[in-house]
Amino acid sequence: MPDTERTWNIAAQLDDLRAQELWRELRPLDEAHGLTVRSGDREWINFSSNDYLGLAHSQEMQAALEDGIAKYGGGSGASRLVCGTHRSHVTLEEALAHFKGTEAALTFSSGFAVALGTIPALVGAGDTIILDKLCHASLVDAARLSGATIRVFPHNHLDKLERLLQTAQGRVLVVTESIFSMDGDAALLKEIVELKSRHGAWLLVDEAHAVGVLGPQGRGLSAALGVDQQVDLHLGTLSKAFGLSGGYLAASRQVIDLLINRARSFIYSTAPPMHLAHALTTMIDLISSRRGDLLRSKLHTNVGQAVQLLKDIGMSPPAVQAAILPVIIGEASQALAASARLRDSGFLIPCIRYPTVARGSARLRITLSAEHSVSQITALGSALQAAL
Repeated sequence: MPDTERTWNIAAQLDDLRAQELWRELRPLDEAHGLTVRSGDREWINFSSNDYLGLAHSQEMQAALEDGIAKYGGGSGASRLVCGTHRSHVTLEEALAHFKGTEAALTFSSGFAVALGTIPALVGAGDTIILDKLCHASLVDAARLSGATIRVFPHNHLDKLERLLQTAQGRVLVVTESIFSMDGDAALLKEIVELKSRHGAWLLVDEAHAVGVLGPQGRGLSAALGVDQQVDLHLGTLSKAFGLSGGYLAASRQVIDLLINRARSFIYSTAPPMHLAHALTTMIDLISSRRGDLLRSKLHTNVGQAVQLLKDIGMSPPAVQAAILPVIIGEASQALAASARLRDSGFLIPCIRYPTVARGSARLRITLSAEHSVSQITALGSALQAAL
């Protein structure tokens, strides 16, 4: 009999991760109430959450979930195409389509599942997918799964994108994020829309870090720039500014009908619980309301304060439009040490390393929330100066 443990060589792989400063482990939190998180007897102010509007622990969220559970109970019990589609799912999808200005929308169990279901359902062998180099791993994995030819252009490099469009074969899908998750900068969406239209391509925009944060009623960067009607596929998550979990694809009615029939991550997954769909519909109403505008205003004020503090301590933060502020350090060991010093000072900001970002660009990824106070951000500036 073969020595299966030696054949798989798991221990050596783990040792290699440790040697490269790429070892990761789960750190369970005992409590997470808004911006304050606790594990054991330690407590930190959280500057790493994607809960940009502070809705995850809000009174509105608690009330919506309690109402949903009272009405619908727990799990859905089946996949959407068996008997798992409830009126609450349809109501949510209609609300998302209205919110994004499309004919229809479809919800998935996660943002990753949206990408894995959508891209292989629409393109395949003989087609071409053109991605920004900094696209999220879910978009890259979905492109690989599709079997289409993959071409990559350097981040926001429009000349290279145009050259790739000129030589692309078959159906052509351009894929980008609107706000990039690890750098916090924006895609050149107006220019990308013009190029894709000129060459007859389709455009998928992942607005995970822009929806709720940017644009009229929080509808995202494409809406802020006035090009949302020219985006063919609007991908987003329900786990960031919306404060819950799941993902969606908003597009034409025909595209959504095709996904219902061909998106494997949708077809073969149990439907999300109805109470989540109910609460998410409530969150869309809140985000679109005057209350949502006030939260966005507070968030942008907090981002401006944090940017100025970084400048005051001699750093040059990138141009940001959303809530992500990367502090690029370089070597993983140095970034890990800085993160540990911040933890000792009472701030939770994990280190981001390869393969999430390129080798030699390890960083602290600071995220702001509408809930952060002026004093918390000021204290972070002092702690960050001491940690670097």
